[in-house]
Amino acid sequence: MSYQHILVAVDLTEECDPVMKRAQALAGSTQAKLSVVHIVEPMAMAFGGDVPMDLSMLQQQQFEQAKERLDAFAVKYPQLSAESRHLAYGQPRQEIHRLASEQHCDLIIVGSHGRHGLALLLGSTANDVLHGAPCDVLAVSLKKPTA
Repeated sequence: MSYQHILVAVDLTEECDPVMKRAQALAGSTQAKLSVVHIVEPMAMAFGGDVPMDLSMLQQQQFEQAKERLDAFAVKYPQLSAESRHLAYGQPRQEIHRLASEQHCDLIIVGSHGRHGLALLLGSTANDVLHGAPCDVLAVSLKKPTA
């Protein structure tokens, strides 16, 4: 059985390129539709949840900047039409799962750093996405640059 619709979760860093290249190759070999999603996390989550100020204006600016970055990222990948680019606000795992269900995706592709030690205990987006996903998940191994 080949995949019909692949959703790629990106953080819009240069590390996304190997993930997108893998997704392109897989989509091309199966004639699957390719979509991409970037999640903007609430600023309060980064500050532990208790922030004594209104962050809505900063959050809106962050969302607008993420949209610009996603559009610039998509220029490198012509098959990513405006309709196949998604920007969501919230907790990455929940938003990726929600979008995959809504878009009837049968594969989610994420990058994975293969964490060890404390990072392994704290988890990662790739690990979070795997648990409870509504479809298959492919974690593309991202190698750390050698110094």
